[in-house]
Amino acid sequence: MSETLPMDEKYNAHMSKYFREYEESLKDPEKFWNEKTKILDWFKPYEKVLDDSKKPFFRWFTNGKLNVSYNCLDRYINNEKRNKVAFIWVSEKGQEKIVTYYGLYKRVNAFAKALLNMGLKKGDKVTLYMPMILESPIAMLACARIGVVFTFVFSGFGAEALAQRINDSKSKIVITADGVYRKGNIVELKKIVDDAVDLSEGVDSIIVVKNAGNRINMEADRDYYYDDIIEDTYVKPEEMDSNDPLFILYTSGTTGKPKGIVHSSAGYSTWVSNTLKWAFNPQDSDRFWCAADIGWITGHSYIVFAPLMLGLTSIMYEGAIDYPKPDRMWQIIERYGVNILYTSPTAIRLLMKFGEKYPELHDLSSLKTLGTVGEPINPAAWQWFYHIIGKDRCPIIDTYWQTETGGFTISPSLDLGLPALKPGSATFPLPGIDPEILDDEGNEVKPGEKGYIVLKKPWPGLMLTVNNDDKRYVDVYFSKYKNKYLMGDYAIRDPEGYYWLLGRADEVLKIAGHRIGTIEIEDALVSMKEIAEAAVFGKPDTVKGDAIIAFVTLKHGFEKNAGLIDSLKHRMRDNLGPIMVPEEIHIVDSLPKTRSGKIMRRVIKAVYLDHLPGDISTLENEASVDEIKKAVEVIKRSGGD
Repeated sequence: MSETLPMDEKYNAHMSKYFREYEESLKDPEKFWNEKTKILDWFKPYEKVLDDSKKPFFRWFTNGKLNVSYNCLDRYINNEKRNKVAFIWVSEKGQEKIVTYYGLYKRVNAFAKALLNMGLKKGDKVTLYMPMILESPIAMLACARIGVVFTFVFSGFGAEALAQRINDSKSKIVITADGVYRKGNIVELKKIVDDAVDLSEGVDSIIVVKNAGNRINMEADRDYYYDDIIEDTYVKPEEMDSNDPLFILYTSGTTGKPKGIVHSSAGYSTWVSNTLKWAFNPQDSDRFWCAADIGWITGHSYIVFAPLMLGLTSIMYEGAIDYPKPDRMWQIIERYGVNILYTSPTAIRLLMKFGEKYPELHDLSSLKTLGTVGEPINPAAWQWFYHIIGKDRCPIIDTYWQTETGGFTISPSLDLGLPALKPGSATFPLPGIDPEILDDEGNEVKPGEKGYIVLKKPWPGLMLTVNNDDKRYVDVYFSKYKNKYLMGDYAIRDPEGYYWLLGRADEVLKIAGHRIGTIEIEDALVSMKEIAEAAVFGKPDTVKGDAIIAFVTLKHGFEKNAGLIDSLKHRMRDNLGPIMVPEEIHIVDSLPKTRSGKIMRRVIKAVYLDHLPGDISTLENEASVDEIKKAVEVIKRSGGD
């Protein structure tokens, strides 16, 4: 038995299948994955399970041929799933659209033909800046069908953030919508795209879905309405190599620009489809609701690709879960008979604050499994979710993973054998995942001690690289511990073998379920004419996770005045989108820095939160700490910024 798993006999009765499959996945991965790849249809068998000759650039299922769109759609159209519902879409206003697997197949082919007519070919790049509408998975699957690599940008980002991702991905076409409703207001997506394209290079065309009906500018010979270009015809799916890129998805890091995570066609598909099956064990009759945004990896993996590859029926909801009333989520569960609900601790905490009366208004008896994603769930939220929503009968599948891993890595498994659940623990690693918790020197820590969680062996869902930056891939993920993947989180493994995740070991903020790099926010602040330096950190928020706090210094010739902070926030909103706007911006004369010029954010955060700042012997000017203290006192007295 692996030393990473509990040995107590009480687990053996109902976890024997888990132990068996987990051990085989590590001891005989070739046999194990040869079996698990049968979850997909292949045009040509692969020659080798894993090529690790160029570590840490691992390549899975080498020289196999397949198509992800085919695996999501084509293989169902001549069997009983042809007329099964693929998606039930619900708008913020309560409108609904239902599309079957055959209907989705027809729509994907029609849009794939439109993209071909616009000159796209295998290997080209496009950017999707789309809301939660059916045309989003249609566009993703159409790109996959013809071998076009897509990058999906969350529609809450502003023009500058969008332009940065368009440029890094070298996209030729941007696909968007006129607008989207958010809590009764229209967000003008097309206008943001217009501004982003002005800052970009190489964009030939913009395709626009009519969604909100808001007035937009359409530029001749560049902008095209989706409805005007689709062509109802069959498009043969491109034969893709196992290691051809499927998509690029940008994730914020702690240093530099966002990282473009590149995922493969075969390894990623094998991983997400198997992990959804292992964790949730969805049945053919189930209705599955992954209540995430399609623009993040959770949406890619568990709204679009894995559910469709397993032939499931999924719910897609366009709006905010607390609008128009705080019972929106419970209303949808009751109306559509949702069986599996997969959401974030942030959403749970948001809904908790409204109390029990709203869920009690609705019949939630269809629920049989609950799941969480995005951050470690605090025990209070776990208990509320389990008792109030699940009525003490729905196990909570607490999944730990990240953009770079493609899918779940540590999670309870309903399919392989559910362990006794501990509120706040993601329990045990899934097959193929071999974790270890290390100290800074690379030594394994004792049970109960905090350390960095790493994965010792590759797995099929591991990203291919960082777009345009192989060096960054190695430096960020494999340099601290050679050939071991650094997750970037602190964790503890308790004496029974359960894993407890403690959050990021770096400076990435978790804001309303979104991971945002502090550097990206600081860069936007410093790009403004008035600001010389900026330090950003997160203040714990019981609902959001983190609230953004910024301390800045002004350039010479600029003075603090009543309207400046409002102006900075307004420009941040315009440039990067509402989720990137600091809740508080404080102007000071100097920031604590080391002698080498590094701003000591931990010191600022500690002073702000009234904690001990720790060692400040390396500071260039210790008086700067006193200034931060004075600023904080002003904040406390004024009750604001």
